Amino acid sequence: MSTLSLAVRDSSTMLRRNLLHLRRYPSMTFFLVGIPVIILLLFVYVFGGTLGAGLGPSGDRTDYANYVTPGILLITVATAAQGTAISVAMDMTEGIIARFRTMAIFRPSVLTGHVLGSLIQTLFSLAVVTGVAVLVGFRPTANPVEWLAAIGVLAMITFALIWLSVALGMVSDSVETASNLPMPLVLLPFLGSGFVPTDSMPTPVRLFADYQPFTPVMETLRGLLLGSGIGANGIIAVAWCVVITVVCFLWAKALYNRNRSA
Repeated sequence: MSTLSLAVRDSSTMLRRNLLHLRRYPSMTFFLVGIPVIILLLFVYVFGGTLGAGLGPSGDRTDYANYVTPGILLITVATAAQGTAISVAMDMTEGIIARFRTMAIFRPSVLTGHVLGSLIQTLFSLAVVTGVAVLVGFRPTANPVEWLAAIGVLAMITFALIWLSVALGMVSDSVETASNLPMPLVLLPFLGSGFVPTDSMPTPVRLFADYQPFTPVMETLRGLLLGSGIGANGIIAVAWCVVITVVCFLWAKALYNRNRSA
């Protein structure tokens, strides 16, 4: 059997393993969907009447739902990163990797299974959260091509953060540590343009908000889904995704190869 066919076979097996794990323990998926939905409902129905002022023609909750949904989608992706880190840390600390090591399998397939499984889980969560956003007033104006582009941007940032979470899971010495390390990612939409325009922030906060990775992604999603201008945000968003993916892939690969139990 060639190396390629072995890699495909074993990666498929590990992907199936992770999908079965998700099916047997649905609480993680419920958590990934529930947290963004709760935040969405809180901001639209509690703060939306005030925060929506000046964000659209009517300045009401519907306008705010349109504005805040891209930020909520990024929170969904960031929350999923926490679940991936926990899953990887469980494998790295509970002895299953040592068992895999005794088997004739393609070694990177363990990571591939985690990455692909998390990608599927996160895209499913994004679809559910988008559906809830539509129910509370989100009204995208995108055509099919713009929807495909928006899905592509979400898939890219998801892929990038999954590799980051894989590395964080492997660098953690316990599941508890792995659950805490990705938590700052959830704050980035709040410290960006996720909930209010950055020009309303104090200068030091605004500078951070404008140049952190999530802001160009959220502005690109707004441009694609709502017809607002994208400008250079699309290129910057893609660049951030590529940089994060490459750096974190190399980091995760180095950690995996260095780990004796892998």
